[in-house]
Amino acid sequence: MEYKNISYFATKWNIKERRIRVLCTEGRIHGVKKVGKTWLIPEDAQKPIDKRYRQVNDLFFDSIDFSIIDEKKDTIDSHRPFSQNMTRQLRDKLIIEWTYNSNAIEGNTLTLSETKVVLENGITIKGKPLKDHLEIINHKEAIEYIEDLVSKNVKLSEYDIKAVHYLILKEIDSTNAGKYRQENVFISGAKHVPSVYLNVPYEMQKMIEKYQSWKDLHPVVRACYLHGEFVKIHPFIDGNGRTARLLLNFELIQSGYPPVVIKTENRADYYDTLDKAHTTNNYTDFIKIIVDLVNESENLYLYLIG
Repeated sequence: MEYKNISYFATKWNIKERRIRVLCTEGRIHGVKKVGKTWLIPEDAQKPIDKRYRQVNDLFFDSIDFSIIDEKKDTIDSHRPFSQNMTRQLRDKLIIEWTYNSNAIEGNTLTLSETKVVLENGITIKGKPLKDHLEIINHKEAIEYIEDLVSKNVKLSEYDIKAVHYLILKEIDSTNAGKYRQENVFISGAKHVPSVYLNVPYEMQKMIEKYQSWKDLHPVVRACYLHGEFVKIHPFIDGNGRTARLLLNFELIQSGYPPVVIKTENRADYYDTLDKAHTTNNYTDFIKIIVDLVNESENLYLYLIG
């Protein structure tokens, strides 16, 4: 790939060099890299949209009907508190399926039934890597952590996000667990290129600020934005997907919706809609997927309620 300096793009895009330096610092130009004090930009880089003059929210979605899931939520809420047996059944089922699918999406080789055995009995499966077992155990601990955050009505912070990630990678990659990445990365199969690593702390701080501004949005939209914008930054060297899905469910649970399970067999659509959101800011298709999954989780509750 050929790289050009800032002066080349100042002429090509008809904007000032100082503005381009700001865009580079903010991670707004895909594929940019810094050598010493010099910014180098891929020759085929596209001019970013100038957000200084936009009057609409950067992130958007087309009309989506939330009435069905909201009506089901109202019905479920009217039956609270649930019996201990119902609560246990729902939690056990969702934790097993959530843990299995979230790890399987990332390449874990344990089956659903093997995941159940590891979680319930602590037994290792012959012939399966230790890493796969640790991923299962760690994921359950991360779920318990976000449940604790919800029970304490905690306002989500970078510290909490790092803590969730630490639990995901502990004893697997302790060097990077809970720490922002120190190198640039690509997302395999995606058009979107994450922020340069030097910008990750700034981007994460900005994401948390945006998250606070989403409080008036529908909870499912807020959960989708949190998941999507986190993955867009890709702040960790590994474990971003699992952490993002935990954050998604944190927001849903905190808002009184059941957690959702993004199934491994649907990962292609899941990845495609996320990449579309990252490259166009249009979250419509991704939100629709999550609305369908919320509906599916609510049906479990309604079945047990009778």
